Amino acid sequence: MRLLDGSIGQRVRASVAAAVALALLLGVGPLHAGAACVGDCEGTGVVTVIDLVTMVNIALGAAPISGCTAGDSNNDEAITVDEILVSVGNALNGCSVPTPTPTSTPVPTFAAHGSVEQIYVTDADPGAALELHDGNGQTVQTGTADAQGSFIFRQVPVGGGYLVVMGSGASQQVSQPVAATDPNDAPDPSFYANQQIKGGYQYLTTRDGTKLAIMVYLPGPIDKGPYPTVIEYSGYDPANPSSPQPSTLITSGIGYAAVGINMRGTGCSGGTFDYFETLQSTDGYDAIEVIAAQPWVKNHKVGMVGISYPGISQLFVAQYQPPHLAAIAPLSVIANTALGTLYPGGILNNGFAISWASDRQHDSMVGGQPWSQTRLDNGDQICIDNMKLRAQTPDLLTKVYENSVYDPAIADALAPATFVHKINVPVFLAGAWQDEQVGPHFATMLGNFTGTDKLHFSLINGGHIDALDPPIFTRWLEFLSFYVQNEIPHFPDSARLVLAGIAQGLFGVSHLTIEPDRFTNEPSFEAALASFESDPKIRVLFDSGATAPIGGPQQSFERSFNQWPIETAQPAIWYFQDGGRLDPALPAGNGADSYLYDPSRSQLASCHNCGDGVWLAKPPWDWQPLPDGKAVAYVTDPLTDTVEVIGSGSIDLWLKSTATDTDLQVTLSEIRPDGKETYVQTGWLRATHRKLDDNASTILRPVQTHYATDVADLPAGEFVQARVELFPFGHVFRAGSRIRISVEGPGGDRPEWKFDALPLPIDGSPVINTIAHSAAYPSRLVLPMVPDANVTAPLPPCPSLRGQPCRDYVALTNTAG
Repeated sequence: MRLLDGSIGQRVRASVAAAVALALLLGVGPLHAGAACVGDCEGTGVVTVIDLVTMVNIALGAAPISGCTAGDSNNDEAITVDEILVSVGNALNGCSVPTPTPTSTPVPTFAAHGSVEQIYVTDADPGAALELHDGNGQTVQTGTADAQGSFIFRQVPVGGGYLVVMGSGASQQVSQPVAATDPNDAPDPSFYANQQIKGGYQYLTTRDGTKLAIMVYLPGPIDKGPYPTVIEYSGYDPANPSSPQPSTLITSGIGYAAVGINMRGTGCSGGTFDYFETLQSTDGYDAIEVIAAQPWVKNHKVGMVGISYPGISQLFVAQYQPPHLAAIAPLSVIANTALGTLYPGGILNNGFAISWASDRQHDSMVGGQPWSQTRLDNGDQICIDNMKLRAQTPDLLTKVYENSVYDPAIADALAPATFVHKINVPVFLAGAWQDEQVGPHFATMLGNFTGTDKLHFSLINGGHIDALDPPIFTRWLEFLSFYVQNEIPHFPDSARLVLAGIAQGLFGVSHLTIEPDRFTNEPSFEAALASFESDPKIRVLFDSGATAPIGGPQQSFERSFNQWPIETAQPAIWYFQDGGRLDPALPAGNGADSYLYDPSRSQLASCHNCGDGVWLAKPPWDWQPLPDGKAVAYVTDPLTDTVEVIGSGSIDLWLKSTATDTDLQVTLSEIRPDGKETYVQTGWLRATHRKLDDNASTILRPVQTHYATDVADLPAGEFVQARVELFPFGHVFRAGSRIRISVEGPGGDRPEWKFDALPLPIDGSPVINTIAHSAAYPSRLVLPMVPDANVTAPLPPCPSLRGQPCRDYVALTNTAG
């Protein structure tokens, strides 16, 4: 932005002086003089508001206060920022102040912009040195303009009066004052109401001036509204005008207005991309308020929809409580970016997590998404202008590798579990225990949603896409109908067609059972809503895939609860024993078993290069048995009763290793009476990260701190306890089956997750891990057993269960340690 009217020098001085005066006034209140003066001082005392106004007038060249010398009014030299600040300091101390005159200070050729905890610069000289000064003239940060003349000052303390200075001496240029704002300081409602949004592709403006690319799908003419409206918001390509995202496609096909919005730094949106930085959340807030203000939006309230990335984004946005957000419906989400997906157990997931981060880095480039490149090529001037900051996008992979331990100052802001208690609108959340992309750790935060009692959670076995399985899909539509559409739910024929398409395209099945409408006999909307809200909060669906069509997304039975962790779940304990047995009795003697740590497993997958094929009714599973000598395993006797398990588990190992560190994977499976083995769940731990957070840990769920200060080598020749969290799951072990737990190096049991496992020593010497099962060191398996399981459904075919490969059982012979 250029200063176009009035004396240029006068405008610069006015901006500087006013900003400093305001900062001093708001920051410290009454100012007591006492600093050294430049010139003659007239005394000390409290500087009043009048004094501050006088100070500003002095800086503008007005008459000096009585008793002070005006100085040389014919001085044509440029007045620098430092000189102005000296004048301000003199005024504060009652000193004589020379009256500045209009100067030849250059017009800034760059623009500085205030933002949320940031200041960003555009159109600077490429390679120019930049300084960010606070209201007291102190240098806060420095930087260098990139090849596009851009730079972002990040993590700027909230406040006003910041100045950006480019260059020095006679060529020095100074920006207008700008502010770094608090994320909770939203603009006046008029900012949103004054933006007009219509159907089709366009842009909306956020509080810091950034323009986001959006695509609006209306179910009819704009003047025939208002329409129930939902937003899908992510860094994928929801604004792509030729390819709507899944939830946009579904909702727009059943009568909703659907708005796809690209996050800043993606597609044709302005700004830079940084994974779930605060600005993405406040942008989401702004987008909700802009869309809700439109006349075509029913009740001027909007919902948020989306699976995976656009599901996760809802949690981040909703924590800021946009006043016109009606409800959120996130599917397949995370609870903790670092510990749930990126570094499970402290071990880097260099499979899905790294490939996803690499894709986001690519997409954030200029034209990184093909549709945005097309718009650039076609001369979309806003899209072109929005590319100015792209070179300021942080290196996401560097950030990943630099944060291998948990720093709450960084990681908590990326962990929805730490802030979902702030969400105060109705929530529909669904996810799968064997999600091959984001994993099942999301369930650990379900008990943290305390900001609303309108909670509807659906949990199921399966993969990433199974949050849209038919029994969940129908409840999802009910939720949107009640809280966004404000009508009694009715499953329309268009929704049946959408679901049939999903079933055929993603699951490879053509016949599905769809739950009938549940509220057709209710006398009113209020009565139907009351019935819906009386449903238990937590719905657990079992054995999806076991009924016809085999492998299809259809559960055998379900259970309902009102609390997470499940209020009736009790710890069921089995101890490791001699001979590879699991038994409820404490072990005796001094038993131990050893295995060779094998990092080569870390790049193995249970569904080799099958991609989305893992969602099919019959995925090409390749779940390999564990080789003797490279793992240990323990198995119960055949169960006399059915055991129903829901929640997190704990494998409490007593570990000794010939190395100072080692990576552990534990895998739970069911050995069936027919000689088959079904995968259930996995957990991981880097042994040096074994220190527990005692306040968060329970008998059923160990929670490590993962702090750098808590990382500790394994002591040589000694057993230490290493509790491994078995990620959440729901499964029924039928009577006659056996429960198996194995301990090995990471890898081989997941379709997409691979691991940056610790290598073997450079000299090639083996690493031998020993697991004790003795009276002194009783290693054990602890599972959350839900009592009174009354399961009549038969044992599922093998394979059939979604997300759970099934193989011929191969017994493992442990090596005595």
